[in-house]
Amino acid sequence: MDGWAVETPGPIGTGRPLVRVSRRVPVPAPGELLLRVEACGVCRTDLHLTEGDLTPHRPLSIPGHEIVGRVTAVGEAVTRFRIGERAGGAWLRGTCGTCRYCRAGQENLCPGSLYTGWDADGGFAELAIVPEAFAYRLPEDQDAALLAPLLCAGIIGYRSLRRSALPRGGRLGIYGFGASAHLAAQVALAEGANVHVLTRSARARELAMELGASSAGGDRDRPPEPLDSAILFAPVGDLVPVALEALDRSGTLSIAGIHLSDIPVLNYERHLFQERNLRSVTSNTRQDGHDFLALAERIGIRVTISRYPLSQADRALGDLAAGRVTGAAVLVPG
Repeated sequence: MDGWAVETPGPIGTGRPLVRVSRRVPVPAPGELLLRVEACGVCRTDLHLTEGDLTPHRPLSIPGHEIVGRVTAVGEAVTRFRIGERAGGAWLRGTCGTCRYCRAGQENLCPGSLYTGWDADGGFAELAIVPEAFAYRLPEDQDAALLAPLLCAGIIGYRSLRRSALPRGGRLGIYGFGASAHLAAQVALAEGANVHVLTRSARARELAMELGASSAGGDRDRPPEPLDSAILFAPVGDLVPVALEALDRSGTLSIAGIHLSDIPVLNYERHLFQERNLRSVTSNTRQDGHDFLALAERIGIRVTISRYPLSQADRALGDLAAGRVTGAAVLVPG
């Protein structure tokens, strides 16, 4: 099979950290599915892995964790999927199942958790292995490229929204408006929120207004009203005090990314007093995934994508790094 792997992490714009590879067709172990990839979303986490913001867990790993594919082979003891059915593979691909976090329903905090494209090869390839226990059943009749971003951008955006403690009908600020943000915004809007988008991209601001945002401004602008909640999707630590200062009393800021540049010194009175809350978001649970996918289907979520052939995965990452992608980038083999 053909694919792409991270050879020497570094800036995507000036080097070639991502290289073409040819691998033997993998054989699914017990409890695993072999998927022929129909589409794979390009997540900012893939960019962080490629550029070295996240330390590689293994050499020459194939990125990609928003995988939509057809089951072509199964390992022993597989019971939920049959050959020919569609399945989805996401970021979280394994947990111990026995630690106190797993037992408490917080498997995203499991110290032994494993991740697609980081601890095992992902979907920037023609074929991918997905553990059945962490695979999602997906609609058979929808465009695979439109489903792919739901599997990480959508799921982590949903968890970030819930971590922001947005009250019903509340006022939500969204900082950065890429793949994850444009999906989370639609969930908030469907639940009656007033959504204010703050992003440096003019095209993203246009998309935000098309989707129903109440306002769209620059990333350092003050929203037109105090916020009950905010989500920081941009991996820019300088925006943390900006977002905190925009919160009303008892408001909550959740930080969605796996990587964030350094946060400046906070002023207690301006940024945290009056019981403002600051929360991080760490991966997601499988229940988050099931809940979000059901909700996305129910509200008819609109996914905005830019398609790239698998042969241009390096260009897709370069466009993402340069802010040239509106919505989500998606790789399509063949």
